[in-house]
Amino acid sequence: MDDQQLLRYSRHLLLPQIDISGQETLLQSKVLLVGAGGLGSPAALYLAASGIGELVICDHDKVDLTNLQRQIIHHTHAIGKAKTESARETLVSINPEVNVITHQERVDESKLQNLVAQVDAVIDASDNFTTRHQINKICVKHQKPLISGAAVRFEGQVTVFDLRNNDSPCYHCLYPMEGDDADMPCAVMGVFAPLVGIIGSMQAAETIKVLLNIGETLNGRLQLLDSQTMKWRTVQLKKDPSCKTCNKTSA
Repeated sequence: MDDQQLLRYSRHLLLPQIDISGQETLLQSKVLLVGAGGLGSPAALYLAASGIGELVICDHDKVDLTNLQRQIIHHTHAIGKAKTESARETLVSINPEVNVITHQERVDESKLQNLVAQVDAVIDASDNFTTRHQINKICVKHQKPLISGAAVRFEGQVTVFDLRNNDSPCYHCLYPMEGDDADMPCAVMGVFAPLVGIIGSMQAAETIKVLLNIGETLNGRLQLLDSQTMKWRTVQLKKDPSCKTCNKTSA
């Protein structure tokens, strides 16, 4: 690191769990972020500020006035602009050293396969079960850690599926595709603005912990937040022996 980097990341360097070697690891790390909305905004902001070397952002949408209540990476002047481009401009203004690569599209399975294979960790900040299951399936295949978050109304959840570990549960273990779970988009259900900031920031924190192998991640633990009472509930997760996605012996 040069002198400017030593100053920029000095508060990380003071942490013995990170230090210079850890910060250099972050500077060399690549993270895929799917979704540049409510969850993706704080996640991307903190990852860029923390010095992630390469941040790949996928989102097909454009900035709308209704997004600005919670999607803090976008500004009023960006209304009508692609979310990926808006996010890139904000991130570069915060930390021009971060290489921000954008894909302004609803990436298909083939494209996701290629992107996931090239990164060190994946953040799922999408808003629908179909995309979440697709990301999970590909992360299982490539054994990439998946940091998952969701938020609607006043309820949020966050967990880590560290798929580098064969004993780790996957998203399908938690929410089987054949289940009766239905998407609950913010446009229909509403969402408490600071809630996505809490969950998205936790996704950034868990990503950095995964990349540096520090602390105890949320792998095997689902954290559920009721933001009306600020009460957390922890659910222990285990690998489903009959999971059709991550159990190679299942039918």
